[in-house]
Amino acid sequence: MIVGLGNPGIQFKESRHNIGFLVLDRLAKAHHIPFSTRRLNGLYGIGSIHARKVILFKPMTFMNRSGEAIIKAIHFFQSGLEDLIVIHDDLDLPFGRLRFKMRGGDGGHLGIRSTIELLGGNTFLRLRVGIGRPPKGMEPASYVLSSFDVSEQLLLNSTLDQAAEALKVALMEGVQFAMNRFQKKIRTEEG
Repeated sequence: MIVGLGNPGIQFKESRHNIGFLVLDRLAKAHHIPFSTRRLNGLYGIGSIHARKVILFKPMTFMNRSGEAIIKAIHFFQSGLEDLIVIHDDLDLPFGRLRFKMRGGDGGHLGIRSTIELLGGNTFLRLRVGIGRPPKGMEPASYVLSSFDVSEQLLLNSTLDQAAEALKVALMEGVQFAMNRFQKKIRTEEG
């Protein structure tokens, strides 16, 4: 099960906090998996990525309550934590940087905190997608709910493509291989 974190609603669609949804949308499009079912406090699609069955799931509970939907989906699909990948935004990574993480704390991310608390463990894989730090004087809460700036929008498509490809590689060739290949800075347009 691959879960993208974000907030439902058109006003949040292009926000930094919704990069988990955006990556999941890119993965779904690349592998022709429609989000056709609304259930379990979420929206999901079932399909395959190179013959490997996957469930793509977007919690519709708002970020801070993501765990409520994820635990319902895990029980419904009879999945374990070891079968779960969660995609989320990360303020501590520069924009476009990807990092896989297994275990560990929530790093201040309330969607991850909710997930860890309600699942009763942290032994799931995470794909952290860097959104960078807010400008001086801007609150992190306002920053994550704001839209990508012009320079970020230039790199957003390549970031989403890289993240979707990293997930595919992790599924097909293992997390360590994906880490070695994708955990580097995304190149800028100039270099």
